[in-house]
Amino acid sequence: MSLLTVSNVHKHFKNGPHVTRAVDGVSFTIKEGEVLGIIGESGSGKSTVARIAVGLLQPDAGTVIFDGRDVSTMGPRERRALRTSIGIVFQDPFGSLDPRRTALESVLEPLEVKHPGRAARKTREAAAREALNRVGIGPELQERYPSRLSGGEQQRVGIARAIVTRPRLVLLDEPTSALDRSIRGDILDLLSSIQRDDNLTYCLISHDVETVARLAHRVLVMYRGQVVESGPTDQILGAPRHPYTQLLLSARLPLDPDAELPPLPTPARPPRGHSECQFFPRCHRATEDCTAGPIPTIDIAPDHRVTCRRLASAESR
Repeated sequence: MSLLTVSNVHKHFKNGPHVTRAVDGVSFTIKEGEVLGIIGESGSGKSTVARIAVGLLQPDAGTVIFDGRDVSTMGPRERRALRTSIGIVFQDPFGSLDPRRTALESVLEPLEVKHPGRAARKTREAAAREALNRVGIGPELQERYPSRLSGGEQQRVGIARAIVTRPRLVLLDEPTSALDRSIRGDILDLLSSIQRDDNLTYCLISHDVETVARLAHRVLVMYRGQVVESGPTDQILGAPRHPYTQLLLSARLPLDPDAELPPLPTPARPPRGHSECQFFPRCHRATEDCTAGPIPTIDIAPDHRVTCRRLASAESR
């Protein structure tokens, strides 16, 4: 059963006369209990589409259906309920926490939205302490402010804050990229165990192959606002078919989001003309056939889809 369905979503940003098509006709679903990883270069649109999916941004066009309800038609009460049904773990653990609140107070905050009133105070505090203990933040750390916690401890508090309301969906926005490599594995193990034990649904944004391989069941590959390939994690990481996915994986998805991809081989016959494929100008496998109208999306294998005219032509032969 699909928990989240994103259909033909668009989001454009204007900067004077220039328009950036951050998200340009993206569609995908996330099933209940599934982890969907979204990967791509910085500027590919993956964070924008994820924020649209969890209600942090409004799309210019398209629909987002969460648990059978169109998010755009929700009233104020339903939107408040939606906020407690979706948790978010941010990239910067220190920046995501209020420096004036202790770890316990930070985790209590979303519970105060879900269960307001003085009568529920003891219940809220018990739930907050339980969530903190679960992620490895014991009583001796729960009264500390973020500045007195390590980066790993701060992120554990962020995870507790994201799961304390027992959400249906959690957005993981580069959850380990700001952490020391020595503690990334511990955080990934924690996220994996929580997802498995609670049958949580994750939407994972990451540049890191290790993170995607360890957490994601399916992977969506984005380039310049469009999905170019999607499918099971083992197929995308083990046998990528789109030239852009192959390039990303050959670069091993550098942790630095501003890192440059390696130079592409020069095409034997540089293509001419215009193509609706966004990757066309950089693709070392492009031919003039790639300019022949809309780019088709084809099924390479069950649940493995690629948007590429060259591959579509090869499959049809």
